[in-house]
Amino acid sequence: MLIFKQNEFPKLNYKKAVKKPIAIKCSQIDMPFEVETMEGVMKGKKGDWLMIGINNEMYPCDNSIFKKTYNLIK
Repeated sequence: MLIFKQNEFPKLNYKKAVKKPIAIKCSQIDMPFEVETMEGVMKGKKGDWLMIGINNEMYPCDNSIFKKTYNLIK
């Protein structure tokens, strides 16, 4: 079994990839919340986003990460 550790990048033949622009559903929540995810219960803070992915999975997204990685569409 291969083991990869943080900040120890193996010498591999890396390729570049760009994430596909797939629209998901999201809503900014104005109070603390909990959501059952595929990994267990996760907490969101006031201002974080509730996301519904392409397989209808729900998960919280920190507002600062949302701003860096998503653009709202109409």
